[in-house]
Amino acid sequence: MNDRIRTDVAHNARVWNHWLHGKDNYPVDRRVGDHITGLYPSIGEVARADRAFLGRVVTLLAAERGIRQFLDIGTGLPTAENTHEVAQRLAPDSRVVYVDNDPIVLAHARALLTSSPEGRTEYLDADAHDPRGILRAVRPTLDLGRPVAVIMLGILNFVLDTDEARSIVRTLMDAVPPGSALVVTHPTLELGGEGNKEAMAFWNENATPPIRARTGAEITSFLDGLEILEPGVVSCARWRPDPADGEPAPVAQYGAVGVKP
Repeated sequence: MNDRIRTDVAHNARVWNHWLHGKDNYPVDRRVGDHITGLYPSIGEVARADRAFLGRVVTLLAAERGIRQFLDIGTGLPTAENTHEVAQRLAPDSRVVYVDNDPIVLAHARALLTSSPEGRTEYLDADAHDPRGILRAVRPTLDLGRPVAVIMLGILNFVLDTDEARSIVRTLMDAVPPGSALVVTHPTLELGGEGNKEAMAFWNENATPPIRARTGAEITSFLDGLEILEPGVVSCARWRPDPADGEPAPVAQYGAVGVKP
């Protein structure tokens, strides 16, 4: 087994997989995940709402905005309706680069994240804390002279310093042209998420990597200089939901999309 894979410490990608009812996790991930569910019972709803938000956003960017390149940072373990599946169903020539630095994610991604014949899907073993390294590594697959959707779902919450998180976003968005998009989700103690505080404290004592919540104002600051698409920075469950589903209950996870002018 890869010596980077720790089976004695819970890891975010595997715990998230457990909350999505996946099978790619270890007993320690299930124990920690179930304990957090006890502290914060809606965490499973957050995970599912975050995943559904991804599908709606990729659909909009591919179908309405004509974006054909996606840089998905903090991929997590593959599950249903991954970024490339949604994008390439609408536009088979879409190119997608997934970025994560967990070895178990890497192993699964290489096996499961296969491209359409017309497009391309690649996996990059890299750290979100190193945006310049990511930008160098994506160049064989993505043309940074053409619009790119930079997807950062539930990843900036693992960058504990807010100034550093802003800098990471700015470095990435400075490297892509007008028409590019930034897609963000982020946990919060707002939106009914007060229970997140105890759950995050438990997480930081028992799992990796450490995490933090942010306010809506802090999350909005990540989109400075971008045109924030309606309905703005809102609970990801309420970002352009399918009208057939009615008005969904909010979850304590902000979601937003900004487009570079």
